[in-house]
Amino acid sequence: MAQTNEDTFSETQLDVKKYRAIWISDVHLGTAGCKATYLLDFLKNHESEYLYLVGDIIDGWELKKKWYWKQSHNDVIQKILRRARKGTKVKYIAGNHDEAARQFLGLAFGSIEILNEDTHTCINGKRLWVVHGDLFDSVFIYAKWLSKFGSGLYNVTLALNEYYNAIRRKLGFSYWSLSQYLKFKVKNAVQFITAFEETLVNEAGKRGFDGVVCGHIHRPVIKNINGLLYCNDGDWVESMSALVETYSGKLEIVYWTDIKPVAIEAENQVESTVV
Repeated sequence: MAQTNEDTFSETQLDVKKYRAIWISDVHLGTAGCKATYLLDFLKNHESEYLYLVGDIIDGWELKKKWYWKQSHNDVIQKILRRARKGTKVKYIAGNHDEAARQFLGLAFGSIEILNEDTHTCINGKRLWVVHGDLFDSVFIYAKWLSKFGSGLYNVTLALNEYYNAIRRKLGFSYWSLSQYLKFKVKNAVQFITAFEETLVNEAGKRGFDGVVCGHIHRPVIKNINGLLYCNDGDWVESMSALVETYSGKLEIVYWTDIKPVAIEAENQVESTVV
C-alpha cells in the first residue's frame, strides 16, 4: 500500500478532536506558498459537523500564469471530498482567487455546496454571516489590476519567507512569518485591515447578523467591534490557522504550528495519494 502524506505524521498523531464547525480559508492550492501538508495534518486530527471553505481554496490567478500542482494539493481536495461523502456538511464560499466558482453558485459538487455567502447558527443561537470578504475590499472592487499586482508582490515576500525559515530551521528555531510581520508594521496595511474589519462588521449588522466570519486578509482574529463579533479564520500560507466552534458554543482560533509543529520539508518528501 502506498505511503500517504498523512502517514508522514502517523507516529505523532494526536487524539482526534471533534468540533461542531470548522472554518478554513485562503489555502491557495496551486501555489508554492500553500502549506498543504499542514492542512492535511490538521484535517486528520480534527472532525466537525460543518466544514466551511471560506474562499481562495484554489488559486486560479496563479494557476492561469503558471501550472503548479503537487500531489499534496490533490490530497487536500480528496480529503475534503471524503469528509463530504461521510456526512460532514461542507460549504464552499467563493473568494477572489477562486472567483471562477461563482459561475456555479447554488450547485453542488460531490455533496459540496458552492455559495457566495452563507449563514451559520451557533449552538448558542448567534447567527454568523459567512463570506470571504473580497467583495468588501475597495482595492479589489475598484482596482482589480492593483489587487493582482499586490498579490504578485506578496508571493515574492512568501518566497523570501521560505528561504528565511529554512535558515531558522537549521538553527533550531520555529517557523516565523516575515510577511505577517511586515504587514502589521506598515501603517497603511494596518489602516486597511482596520477599515476592512469595520466594513464587514457594519454590513453584518445591517443584515441582522450577530457577527461575521471571513478570510481574505490572512489575519486570524476574534474580536468584538461595536457590539458585533468579527472572526477571521486566517490562512494556510502564513498562519496555518482555522476558526472552530466547540460544542459549548465557544469560538476559537487554532494555530496548527503551535499545537503540533511539523516539518515543511515533508511536503516535498512524500508524493502519493490519500486513499
